[in-house]
Amino acid sequence: MITRRQLWALLALTLMWGVNWPMMKLSLQELTPLYFRASTMMLGALGLFIYVARRGERMRPTRAEWAAIAWLGLPNVLGWHTLSIFGVQELASGRAAILGFTMPIFTVLIGAAFFGERITPRVRTAVVCAGIAIALLLWHELQSLSGRPTGIAWMLGAAFCWGVGTLQFRRAHLTLSPMVVTVWMLLLGSGVVGALALALEPVPRLAGFSVPMWISLLYGVCINYGVAQLIWFGMARNLPPATSAMSVMAIPLVGTLSATFIVGEVPHWQDWVAIGFVMMAIASVLWRSPACSAGGTIGACPSPPPDCTSSSRAPPMA
Repeated sequence: MITRRQLWALLALTLMWGVNWPMMKLSLQELTPLYFRASTMMLGALGLFIYVARRGERMRPTRAEWAAIAWLGLPNVLGWHTLSIFGVQELASGRAAILGFTMPIFTVLIGAAFFGERITPRVRTAVVCAGIAIALLLWHELQSLSGRPTGIAWMLGAAFCWGVGTLQFRRAHLTLSPMVVTVWMLLLGSGVVGALALALEPVPRLAGFSVPMWISLLYGVCINYGVAQLIWFGMARNLPPATSAMSVMAIPLVGTLSATFIVGEVPHWQDWVAIGFVMMAIASVLWRSPACSAGGTIGACPSPPPDCTSSSRAPPMA
C-alpha cells in the first residue's frame, strides 16, 4: 500500500516534472537550447552534489567506475537531455512531452532486440498505441505550414536514448548509490553540453533577461534538477509499480494542460487523442500483472525479474 506521504510526494513530483516542459519552452524564448541545458543542469547537479555529500555518502568513484559513469552518461544525459531540448525548441512543449514519454515502449523493444527478452501481447498493444500517437502528431505537424516534423525526430531520438540508458543503468554494477551516479552523470554531461554551447551558440546577454526568464531558469535549477530529484530518489525504491506507471503517464498530461497557462499553447485534438494512446501504451508495459510474480517476460513484469519493482529505476530525467 502506498502511504499518504508517498501519495503527496508522487503528486508533487508529477506536477513538478509536468510543469517543467512548458517552463523549458518559456526559457527558450530568450536563451539558446545548449546554454539553457548546460547552465540549469550544472547548477542543479552542483546543488545535489553538496546535499548528497553532506549526508555522508561516498562521492568518489573508483577508477573503473569513472568509465562506467561516462558510458552511462552518453544516452542518459547527452542523448536524452540534448536531443529533448532541441525537440522542445521545435515543438509545442506538451507535444514534446507526449513524445518523450514513449520511452517505456523503446525500452521494451530494445530489451527484446538486444537482450533476448520476450515480447508479450501487452507489448504489442503498447507498440500499436504508441505508433498511432506518433502518427497523429506527425500528421498534424505535416499538415501545418509552420509545422516542425524535425522536432518529432528530435524527441523520438531522445526517447530512444532514454530507453537505451534505462537498460544500461539497470545492468550496471557500481558500488556508488544511484543518486551519486546520477549526480556525476549530470556534472560530466553539463560540462560537455557547455563546451558545445560555447562552440556553437552566441554567448547570452544576462542583462537582457526578463523576470519570467529568470523564474524559469530558477525552476529548472531548483525544482527540476533539485527538489524533484530528491523526491524521486527518496521514494523510487519503495513505490508500487502501478503507482509509478500512473505518475509516468500523468506527466505529459500535466505538461500539456500547464502549457496553456505558461506559454499560451492551445492543444489540438490530435494532442488529446495522442495522450490517450500514449497512456494506454505505458500502462501496457509498466503495470504489474500476475505474471510478474511468476517471473519473467517483458511486458508482464515491469523490470527484470525477480525484482518486480518500478521500471523507472533508471536515473530520473525530465
